[in-house]
Amino acid sequence: MRCAVGCGHLQRGADEGLGVADVRGHVEHPVNRGLACRRGIRESVDPEGEWLSQPLVRRGDSLEPTDWNTALGIVASECIEALADDPDRVAVLGSGQQTNEAAYALGKVARGAIGTRHYDANTTLCMASAVTAYYQAFGSDAPPPTYDDVPETTTHLVWGANPAVAHPVLYRWILDSATEAGCELLVVDPVESETAGDADCHVAIEPGTDLALARAVLARVVDRGMVDHAFVEQSTTGFAELVGSLPAATDAAATAGISLETVDRIADALAEPTLLYWGMGVNQSVQGTTTARALIDLCLATGNLRPGSGPFSLTGQANSMGARVCASKGTWPGHRAFGDPGHRKTVATTWDVPLGRLPEDPGPGPVGIVDNVLLGDVDVCWTVATNPVAGMPDAGTVRRAVDDVFLVAQDAFWTETVARADVVLPAATWGETNGTTTNMERTVSRVTPATVPPADIRQDIDIIAEIGNRIEPELFSEPPIDPEGIFDELRELTAGTPADLSGITYDRLERELAVRWPTSDPTSQGGYRYYVADESSWSFPTADGRARFSRGNYSGLAEPPTEAYPLTLTTGRRADTYNTGVRMRETGGDGLPVARLHPEEIVEYIDALDRGRTVIQSRRASITVEVQPDDRAPPGVVWMDIHHPDVNELTLPAVDPESNEPNYKQCAVAVVAPEQTPPLNYAGLSHQGTADVRSRD
Repeated sequence: MRCAVGCGHLQRGADEGLGVADVRGHVEHPVNRGLACRRGIRESVDPEGEWLSQPLVRRGDSLEPTDWNTALGIVASECIEALADDPDRVAVLGSGQQTNEAAYALGKVARGAIGTRHYDANTTLCMASAVTAYYQAFGSDAPPPTYDDVPETTTHLVWGANPAVAHPVLYRWILDSATEAGCELLVVDPVESETAGDADCHVAIEPGTDLALARAVLARVVDRGMVDHAFVEQSTTGFAELVGSLPAATDAAATAGISLETVDRIADALAEPTLLYWGMGVNQSVQGTTTARALIDLCLATGNLRPGSGPFSLTGQANSMGARVCASKGTWPGHRAFGDPGHRKTVATTWDVPLGRLPEDPGPGPVGIVDNVLLGDVDVCWTVATNPVAGMPDAGTVRRAVDDVFLVAQDAFWTETVARADVVLPAATWGETNGTTTNMERTVSRVTPATVPPADIRQDIDIIAEIGNRIEPELFSEPPIDPEGIFDELRELTAGTPADLSGITYDRLERELAVRWPTSDPTSQGGYRYYVADESSWSFPTADGRARFSRGNYSGLAEPPTEAYPLTLTTGRRADTYNTGVRMRETGGDGLPVARLHPEEIVEYIDALDRGRTVIQSRRASITVEVQPDDRAPPGVVWMDIHHPDVNELTLPAVDPESNEPNYKQCAVAVVAPEQTPPLNYAGLSHQGTADVRSRD
């Protein structure tokens, strides 16, 4: 699995040597029915990343080979020493690249064995604002619609997302539906992305003004009498208060740089059954939660909360949804409320740990953890299948933070984080792993190994369990761990919750390949959420059983352009790369990140270019880039890929106060002439003085 679409792949191990020799879509898998994208195949068969081959420990300036017992002993000893002073002196960062079982086990160690608040995952960097919005609006996380609704809708409204690149298989279904008679595709994006290029209407807003536009559209829905009053009165609360708080449509439209005619075009589209998809362009903002709530408000006000319609956040990583259900990150397993005394007691009893050890709150989020490291409040940081040195905003500050702690990096590949670690724990990856994952529409699938990893590579779950048992004896059975046993513990803990997995077993997945939650019995599976088809009514897990409108309005950019920093940097994905580009990384000719600017902007800054290169500077750092003219980027915008490790040197660490998700998508930058010595660039990171990584040849 490579992204949250959750395609089922058939993989064949190499006849000679190691690795995966062949990958194709699984025609019987109920999610993708044999479809597959190029990235999903390439990253499995021919990853360009450098594989780790053995445990490493730092001796002076070098990482040197060691044995597993030594490496695990050092990690456990450092954790035990730190938590003896205060459990919060240990930080743990997980990932959407783990199986459900490994994510659950890591949460059990972080919260149950260690008891730290300083635990989170890189999924917070992508989806926390959508998650928070769902809880606030519906009382539960995850999109109401499923993939079954894609061909049944009339309007596909894609807002701040580029599924043509990020989710190609899902996008094929969207495009197939949108091109049918009477259907259409509308895209809201400041740049003309690949998805926008296919749209019937591209709404090119000013960067970061999504909330202003959403409120303008809702104001016009109200003004023009397009509200579904029957649904609003029957199944929602707070609508009158929202209407009273709305800005004038003309003012909000002007803020977004959009004509009132275009606002009405979106409102008209919402009068038809609409799936409203959104992604990082909405979530990664200091007003990400408020903006996601505003998009949900549009669906509620127009009655777009029934099969064939609804709000549909597009998740990124392969198991981001699984982390939300299993990892004890923002909630306890099954979306159990973190502060609820009954849920806390159930979790402590299941784990057989003292109730008082469980932290009182979920913690400050990844950026907050970095802040607390810099304050001297953390001694040990353990990262699992994540690359915070490249993937977090204001990366220079993150580097300083990890250099101040004892850093443990557990990963399959060499990364910028591994390079700075004190102990490196080499882990198996997709194609070598046994367990389950959960895609963006709540479907759980089995993943099984196509090949056996080298002898010195261990499963994530075995590494986690070994460390956990050294901290809290008998927390797990003795490794190697049976993932089915861990899944059974997890599914029993979710029984009766909004994210009920209790009806899913390995035997059932063997027969059916994939099952969608919630399901509490061996034959049923989840469908459209909150809608009771037999009664044509709705029921929400809120105090009054109703969905809730919100009242937030646009308050400006976190870092607006100034005379010194007159341009806005925004970021996006590339078709053949994911996350921090560890497996595949597209760069310019010399490994530089690529900055795409409108040709008019290049003319404006021609004196700052030197043989196609320039320097992009923010208040935090300067990086050398290769410049590419691209008229899909509007004037005033620098458009760069998220995958290159240099890019987050520039980005802003300000976070949404409700979700703790960072404001990646807009920051103020300048174009300046290169100097004799180019600024920081991490492409081609040196391994000199470090043990060799493993070869799959």
